[in-house]
Amino acid sequence: MGENEIWASYEKRLSRVSAYIYDHLDEDIDLDRLAEIACLSAHHWHRVYRAVHNETLAATVRRLRLHRAAGDLVRSDQTVRDIAARWGYPNLQSFTRTFAAAYGMPPARYRREGSHRAFEPQSGKEPTRMYDITIRTLPEQALLGVSHAGSYMGIGKAFEALYGALFSRNIFRPDMRMVGVFLDDPDLVAEDKLRSFACVTADAAVPAEAPLVRRTLAGGDYAVLRHQGPYADMGAAYRWLYATWLPASGRSIRDEVMFETYLNNPREVPPSELLTEIHLPLQPA
Repeated sequence: MGENEIWASYEKRLSRVSAYIYDHLDEDIDLDRLAEIACLSAHHWHRVYRAVHNETLAATVRRLRLHRAAGDLVRSDQTVRDIAARWGYPNLQSFTRTFAAAYGMPPARYRREGSHRAFEPQSGKEPTRMYDITIRTLPEQALLGVSHAGSYMGIGKAFEALYGALFSRNIFRPDMRMVGVFLDDPDLVAEDKLRSFACVTADAAVPAEAPLVRRTLAGGDYAVLRHQGPYADMGAAYRWLYATWLPASGRSIRDEVMFETYLNNPREVPPSELLTEIHLPLQPA
């Protein structure tokens, strides 16, 4: 078997394991079961996974479960105890300790004071915080991506498949930037029907074989909101951008897709330090 065939085999194994993790986060995930899915011994598979993702399997599962828990804290009225149990923490104290270590505050306080609260008016008044909004004129951008259907909170599954393909085919480049493209409004479209793409910037010289697809972002003016904090908090930023900034800006929306660029990596920085730029397409001034 040649080198390309070997890495193609590893790509499929990476994809199967990542898909299983994302689809079973609310269940017990046994590392030996993941090794069976990968068709390799646990010893060898774990080394392959860590070499590609720079993260252990256990760290991936813990990070993703906390990400989902943060989403539940922001968008639901479930008790902290119920959220902890749903995401694999039957012991509330253990969940509180682990969540606080990752998010900088205990879960109950995060629900009250997390960065999603920064974009909400208090007592009927506009928020006093100054938001980092810039207007940029961008050139057309070529992308290479993997499609995702379902909750936007789960787009990481497509990013896993994307990076597995890029690395296994030896076409990853350090200057590629991570981009999320979102086609639907989650307030209007059922969660299981939401369409999005996990992408990187890549010119036409980079080959695009399944599951990779090419997309193009239109050039033109964009309002760019820089958000710092967990991905689970960004819904509030979107609402502020549309409800508060846009009416006061004197600008009109252009009929192109919104997208996000990710300036750092959730595997490398804590959730409180994640930097995301949300791009709203605008009509020319």
